[in-house]
Amino acid sequence: MSMNRRADDRQEDFWVPTKDLAQSPGHPFYRKLNGILARESFDRTVEGLCEKFYAKKLGRPSIPPGVYFRMLMVGYFEGLESERGIDWRCADSLALREFLGYALTEQTPDHSTLSKTRTRIDLERHQEVFTWVLKVLAQEDLLRGRTIGIDATTLEANAAMRSIVRRDTGEGYQEFLKGLAKASGIETPTRQDLAKLDRKRRGKASNKDWEHPHDPHARVTKMKDGTTHMAHKAEHAVDMDSGAVVAVRVQAADRGDTSTVYETLAQAGENLREVRDSCEAKGQEAQQCIQEVVADKGYHSNDVMRDMVEIEIRTYISEPDRGRRVWEGRGEELEAVYGNRRRVRGARGKALLAKRGEMLERSFAHSYETGGMRRTYLRGHLKILKRLLIHMAGLNLSLVMRKVCGAGTPRGLKEALGRIIDSIFGVLLLCAKTREPVWASVLFWDWPKTEARQSSPAMAA
Repeated sequence: MSMNRRADDRQEDFWVPTKDLAQSPGHPFYRKLNGILARESFDRTVEGLCEKFYAKKLGRPSIPPGVYFRMLMVGYFEGLESERGIDWRCADSLALREFLGYALTEQTPDHSTLSKTRTRIDLERHQEVFTWVLKVLAQEDLLRGRTIGIDATTLEANAAMRSIVRRDTGEGYQEFLKGLAKASGIETPTRQDLAKLDRKRRGKASNKDWEHPHDPHARVTKMKDGTTHMAHKAEHAVDMDSGAVVAVRVQAADRGDTSTVYETLAQAGENLREVRDSCEAKGQEAQQCIQEVVADKGYHSNDVMRDMVEIEIRTYISEPDRGRRVWEGRGEELEAVYGNRRRVRGARGKALLAKRGEMLERSFAHSYETGGMRRTYLRGHLKILKRLLIHMAGLNLSLVMRKVCGAGTPRGLKEALGRIIDSIFGVLLLCAKTREPVWASVLFWDWPKTEARQSSPAMAA
């Protein structure tokens, strides 16, 4: 058989029959996910929600709302951080083309179309899509909503520290340092002089004095790895029973946890209320009602403890060591703080606090580390929150997929199949080494070799 060499200057065919085009067998994960979305009438629902943002007759053909939201979910399932990366991945993959409903002869939406569509569809529609996914979780019995954990993390902003300017004068950082050097008597300061002068200053990157000219919402923040960047704050409210994210908010990174917890808890309560009303309308059992809140010591304060008592929510919030305290004239705060302290020290409190680290950190790891959203490529809280809501909707759908097919992402399904294949080959290899029947190797596969040899007649022989 002769080698058919590749021709770089080969002339392309002018006409290609449709039957000769490459056909994708599809991806089992995305086919199953499309089946779930079709069963719940996802496309019809989002088209009804976004109908007012589309002209009935005028304008060029646009992408359907179902395709737009699917592409943002692909960002989570494939771990893509930018909309440009989502565009490239969807255009390149035959399986994703089938998931979106595009033939090989059709052009998939590019990143600019995604950006324009995101701008025109308001935040409320994105929030409703996120709530719709929560309703699917409730139907699958994956949402309780009784005990909620709250925590926050930082997202690196699409803004460079070297570009910050003064809020009062608008001058850049280097110009400001040169002004300080001249005021101190150095007429022509060098880079070493500026570095030495800047090293001795305190509060040199205060958010009260500096901002980014292109992203006013970004704040100078110390990240978890110790570096300093412009960043945003993402706060999650997570169902402690299933790990579902019931609310997500984007806040200024310099805001304290004790001030942002109210907005996140209110949003979680509103989302769960809509889910409960939907379940009751369908005659299903409704359990979505916040009764307990679990958080770390960053959320502990006298006002938070008192306010939680007023709205009849039990708290399991770690208390920092503040030493001996004076409670004169603050009886309500004393009762609330001591009640939280008793609950935290109990067996249930210790179990919930241990589980908090598992559930909340897992949502951060899945959505921002493997999910690819640790660094944002959008500017402004409104744009980031729109993208983040659908990103978290994909995370919640992964819980349904894990229940249906045993894996929450295509990568997880591939690894699960790989483990099964490895186990099969391991059994066959053990059979070849021990010369015993396959059924005996399977029966004693998880046993220690010594116990298996003593118990198995084939091995004993």
